[in-house]
Amino acid sequence: MTQIERIEQMENILDRLQEAVAQANDAISHLRELGPLALQLDDYYGSPEWFDDLQADEKGLLPKGLKRGVLSEDGIYDVLNEYKSFRTCFDL
Repeated sequence: MTQIERIEQMENILDRLQEAVAQANDAISHLRELGPLALQLDDYYGSPEWFDDLQADEKGLLPKGLKRGVLSEDGIYDVLNEYKSFRTCFDL
């Protein structure tokens, strides 16, 4: 590898790393902003209201077109656990 090739390769790495770090910082800032909403979702999950909503869904009482991922035990559990992991790692 020539000196020019090495410099170009390292410059490419620098550019990619700078972009990734900027994107990560933006994502961390966004997660910080969503913190209060994450707590609200965590309070809802497993609450009496959540169980009422889940039962209504199971009985077919909710509109067919209603988005209801929040009633999926795996979906809400997984995203809250991932958020808690990020919160721990990045001091959110």
